[in-house]
This record gives sequence, structure tokens and C-alpha cells, in this order.
Amino acid sequence: MCRSIKTLRPPALPEEATEDDIRAAALQYVRKVSGFRAPAAHNREVFERAVDEIAEATARLLDGLEIRGAHPAVRKREREPVPDAG
Repeated sequence: MCRSIKTLRPPALPEEATEDDIRAAALQYVRKVSGFRAPAAHNREVFERAVDEIAEATARLLDGLEIRGAHPAVRKREREPVPDAG
């Protein structure tokens, strides 16, 4: 695994991972897998699409994880109701 990618779930992070944290991890992953730090112009679209898709998948993963034995503040955040968007 790429050493630059950090664990994004509690208790490794004191707070919930931000969109910037998730995107940075996705970018590092795509860089590692592709072997390119920055893509050439003809690969930029597919590179950025991969970063977007991995960031979305990572956000879904983090949202779905159940952290057992977590710090009480983390468990409290998990129990808080999600505001109705409608």
C-alpha cells in the first residue's frame, strides 16, 4: 500500500474524514496504481474520473462502516439522526 494514504476512519482520525481527506487518498491511490504523479494531457480525463470514482466509493465505505469499541464521541456521532433532506 502507498505509504502516503492514511487511515480515514476513527479512531485513527479524531474527527470524521473530510472531502479533502478522501480526495487526497483517492488521488494517492490512482497515482500509485497508474504509476503517474500527474497524467499527460491525453490521460487527464480518465485519471480524474478514476480519482472521482474512488473518492465516491471511499465516502460510501466510510459512511457504511460500523466502528465497534470506538471512543464515546465517535459512537455518539454514529447515533445522531441524519437531518431530513426533504
